[in-house]
Amino acid sequence: MQIVVLRIAYGWLVLIGLLHFTIDVLSQYLRGVRPSSSETTLYYGLNSTFSLGQVSFGLLALTMCWRRPALAQQPVIKAITILAGIGWILVAVGFMEYWEPVAMTGIFLAAILVAHALPD
Repeated sequence: MQIVVLRIAYGWLVLIGLLHFTIDVLSQYLRGVRPSSSETTLYYGLNSTFSLGQVSFGLLALTMCWRRPALAQQPVIKAITILAGIGWILVAVGFMEYWEPVAMTGIFLAAILVAHALPD
């Protein structure tokens, strides 16, 4: 049961990363919502690295869960995942002006904590 919840959590991370990139970077760039400036560059850079970091971490973790399920249950992997989730929440709270990334990453972190509380 634990590995199923981990797969769902990492899949959720990939989904929210893709949606974040599509909504906050790609759609705003294509619509020309933000005028060219150094602030716009920083906005796109922050949101791109935030979302694509979630996608790459999620895909790597999903691959690990499918190919080596026992590895996903190691304490080091648990710690890295929890620290990454906390890091994303801190970045979102500190540098982003809206609450959705905090909420979505909070759901991911809650799912990870639930998964690790379940028996193997």
